[in-house]
Amino acid sequence: MRSESRSMSRPSGMPRWPMLWRVAVRDLLATIRDRRTLNATIFMPLIMIPLLTLGLPFLMGNLIGGKQTERQKVGVIGTLPAPLRSMLESDVKSESGAVLRSGVTLVPVTDAMKAVQDGDVEAVLKPAQPMPTQAGGQTATLEVYGKLASMSSEAGAVGKVQSVVEAYNRSLTVDRLKTMGLDEQTLTPVRVQAIDATPEQARRSGMLAFLIPMLMLQFILSGGMATAVDATAGEKERGTLESLLVTPVRRSEVVGGKLLATTLTALISALFSVAGFVVTGFVVAQLRARQDGGSLASEMSSMMGGQLTLTLPGVLALLGIGLSSALLISALLIAISIYARSFKEAQTYIAPLSMLIVIPVIMLQFADFLNFSTAVYATPLIGSMIALLDTVKGTVTTSHALLAILGNLLGALLVSMVARRSFGREEIIFRN
Repeated sequence: MRSESRSMSRPSGMPRWPMLWRVAVRDLLATIRDRRTLNATIFMPLIMIPLLTLGLPFLMGNLIGGKQTERQKVGVIGTLPAPLRSMLESDVKSESGAVLRSGVTLVPVTDAMKAVQDGDVEAVLKPAQPMPTQAGGQTATLEVYGKLASMSSEAGAVGKVQSVVEAYNRSLTVDRLKTMGLDEQTLTPVRVQAIDATPEQARRSGMLAFLIPMLMLQFILSGGMATAVDATAGEKERGTLESLLVTPVRRSEVVGGKLLATTLTALISALFSVAGFVVTGFVVAQLRARQDGGSLASEMSSMMGGQLTLTLPGVLALLGIGLSSALLISALLIAISIYARSFKEAQTYIAPLSMLIVIPVIMLQFADFLNFSTAVYATPLIGSMIALLDTVKGTVTTSHALLAILGNLLGALLVSMVARRSFGREEIIFRN
């Protein structure tokens, strides 16, 4: 214990890079031996990112588009006008002949609620009064029974009926106007033509762009966590940390080596997450080229996005922000884990770190409504997420990217100093 105390009080001096690298290699080898860590660092980003950014839009598009092209059964109680029946049963096709929306099959039923609840039909139409066949006379209410809380029903029969009835009302109105010597243009004296001025890169990233910063930082956190916890609390639990500290290795070299090892594993995870985005973008481009441009699935996937295209400045900004974020997160992991007495306790302390990444995502969803000041970009991690979102959308500026990187580096320096001090305190190192 005396030798340990003398070692603890020995001045550290400037770190020697060969010794620092030996400590890093020692911890990296321990990480490589754990296959679960390799899976979380390499394979999870390559699998989860395409599933979330590519699979989710195409899944939703195909599910909703499938309901639109599927012919559902719709029950009828009473009598519907022949033109309305014809419109309900007819398909809507694109110019190329592809079916955009299939019609429905009308079947007679007696009990509307029971037919829908039993699943015999997806919806039931029941005219409360005789349905009009021309505009300008009496109006009538068409009751539509369906499971209105069901997204499947809204995308299927109920949604089809609502759109067809709107078209039927318009057709009656147009016929009435023709008898008065007016045309359809009378209903729309002013037409609005919306022209999208969104940059091409922001349009490609789509509605799910806010997920990219969260996914990237989450994978940095998960990639560095195993190495950081094993190199600190894990070694303390196994009793190997004390033997390392009594060697001629300086405290600054121990902290620097462990920080370097954690940062490298975190960066590997970040690089594979970027690779996942790039692969996703390539696959999305190929699928869009093969899909019918007028289909609902194609429109939804284009709207929700999932294709990451970056310029050279964007790649440099992404790498700089990713590197500085990995360094800061690694320093936080080391500083927190060294205080824990065991591997499991360290994981408990680290769990709240995920909230630092998840909570700002709520804000990023409404980024279009918010005006971020320049100072926000200098906030560690939060500024990085905003800068990453700007990078993905192609709107990042050099000053904002540099501020985000500088904020992370300053935060990493302060946290590293706290970790260095903890490695010099016996009550923390020998806390058990």
